[in-house]
Amino acid sequence: MGMLSASASLGTIMLWDVEDGLIQVDKYLYNSENWIKAGAVLAIGMLTSSVHDDTDAAKALLTEYIADSNPAIVKLAAICGLGIAYAGTNREDILDLLLPIVSDADITIDLSSIAALSAGLVAIGTGNGDVSPVILQAMMERTDTELSHKYARFMALGLSLLFLGTQDTYDTIRETLKAVTHPIGKQAAVLMQVCAYAGTGNVLEVQKMLHLCAEHLGEKDDQLAQAFAVLGVGMIAMGEGVGSEMALRTFDHLMHYGEPYVRRTVPLAMALVCASNPVVGVLDTLNKFSHDNDKAVATSAIFAMGMVGAGTNNARLAQLLRQLATYYHKDADLLFIVRIAQGLLHMGKGTMTINPYHHDRSLLSHTALAGLLVPIVAMINAEKLIMTDSHFLLYFLVRAMYPRFLITFNEELENVSADVRVGQAVDAVGQVGRPKNITGFQTHETPVLLAHSERAELATDKYIPLTNTLEGFVILTKNPDYQEDEEGA
Repeated sequence: MGMLSASASLGTIMLWDVEDGLIQVDKYLYNSENWIKAGAVLAIGMLTSSVHDDTDAAKALLTEYIADSNPAIVKLAAICGLGIAYAGTNREDILDLLLPIVSDADITIDLSSIAALSAGLVAIGTGNGDVSPVILQAMMERTDTELSHKYARFMALGLSLLFLGTQDTYDTIRETLKAVTHPIGKQAAVLMQVCAYAGTGNVLEVQKMLHLCAEHLGEKDDQLAQAFAVLGVGMIAMGEGVGSEMALRTFDHLMHYGEPYVRRTVPLAMALVCASNPVVGVLDTLNKFSHDNDKAVATSAIFAMGMVGAGTNNARLAQLLRQLATYYHKDADLLFIVRIAQGLLHMGKGTMTINPYHHDRSLLSHTALAGLLVPIVAMINAEKLIMTDSHFLLYFLVRAMYPRFLITFNEELENVSADVRVGQAVDAVGQVGRPKNITGFQTHETPVLLAHSERAELATDKYIPLTNTLEGFVILTKNPDYQEDEEGA
């Protein structure tokens, strides 16, 4: 498995660079070792993700590796690759490749579940009526032992992703799920409810999730549904500041009074609320949990620290992780998670973010949220998934990665340097006059990095931006009324 992850890491190194990336990966596709070959196949999916490519390279290359003649691990990597590459496109030709694998009851449950997850990613948030019946049918046809497999949860996640952000359109599917006698039926129902209201801040839905979290189940009862409810509190409240603060306070109570399974999920839910936003209070809380007696809680907390600081190069967090590496130097599993957290912290040398909100934190990217959800759902049962043979699931984070630069261009798309003020964003809605949108600003020349709660505005009237939110790639036009001598004066 190490070979798979190592060769797949080329996909993250060459991210979004389709031409050079495919040349680099190509030589590993002909390797006699199946694991290395599988890694290269997954790398193709990653480096073509989020890139609109006329040649459709990912489909052309990955289709042959989905065929039955390939070894199971290569097939699994190809299915993941298609899901990552075409997430959010809702393309029928890609779904036609994936759905036969979902419905095929003769193949192993892991292939079928990952295919369901990839299909859910491709048709995310559409409520696609062709995909949901296929996944439901697959759940009903599988035996109880197969549905208890560690990968089966991804079938439920794939089904839930179809309804991400759609709110109450999933009632018929939820009724059908009651026919599934295995506990996965309840898991899928909870996860679907969570996904449907993700980022809405709906207080009633948060209360329903808290009711589920507060139940004291015995050892025998299925606890995964409870873990999904904990994630639900974070996912539903993550959209706005007040809701997030209230959710973080609720998580504190859950840590004190919750069942063991709830406690190990709380740090992951915190990571969802504060992705790439290293709030001091949250870091302190997670650092406290990273020394917990329950190894599963410590694992979740360390991974959450990585996600909270992802791509920020936060010096304080780097220091905490170095201390954890020394503290856990004899425990290989936890040290592995510490190293992953350190990697996330310095992601893109501190120029990237995995926060799913963009456009001044007003729009939620569905594919980015799904990219965070897959590793988090895997981390709920880390000792069976991430710490053994499924660490490649962390690569789904690629869908959430995005540079946090502000880069300005002219109308010919040539790089232009403009003076911008960067400062803490201030909520000026409903204030009289022309209130300031930022406070404590500094003036920089573009390109410039924007932190989670920062906002930029042009310092002079020399250019007029073609968008009202300055972030990412912004096209500027020259202001015809601007006079140069004003600047000199």
